[in-house]
Amino acid sequence: MSLSRPIFNLLGSYLEQLFEHPLRTKAITSCVIASSANVVSQKLGGVKQLNTDSVLAYGLFGLIFTGPLSHFFYSWLDRVTNDSRFKKLLMILGERALFAPTITALSLYFISRFECKSHDEAVVNLITLFRSVLRGNWKFLTLPVLINFNYIPPMLRVLFANIIGFCWIVFLSAKRRKAEQRRQQQSADKSKSS
Repeated sequence: MSLSRPIFNLLGSYLEQLFEHPLRTKAITSCVIASSANVVSQKLGGVKQLNTDSVLAYGLFGLIFTGPLSHFFYSWLDRVTNDSRFKKLLMILGERALFAPTITALSLYFISRFECKSHDEAVVNLITLFRSVLRGNWKFLTLPVLINFNYIPPMLRVLFANIIGFCWIVFLSAKRRKAEQRRQQQSADKSKSS
């Protein structure tokens, strides 16, 4: 019983902040979840020294892009589809056709930039990974998006998406790390052969 009181207090405080300051709360929540997911991904990948640039990059992306864009896009979807008989279907199709490709492209580019990589390196990362990451997004995240729009109250949709996003970021971080290791290995192989 003593453990439940702090949890309920924390939940109540979060919901209060979400009601009073929705954009700020969603941005900060996205930042914390994205950073945490990157740390988990690095630990699962067996990294001995935590790459703080990567943790910061994912946190910044969550703070600047994921939280605010999700907030505004979900609000826009609610307004646009408000009078439609097929509201849920249109929301799911809108999210899958518009938001998923956009957030995927932005994440692949800007996370690289936030990690202090050059524009050219970020573009190579985007071109190399976009199709496979987007296909994975459509394949694995369509069911959670369906659940989000059908069963989660609008006020909590971004939080639910962030929780699902935690698992997705663990996957994305691992995929980006492997692609970077391949590029470094190819560069090293070219150096040796020259």
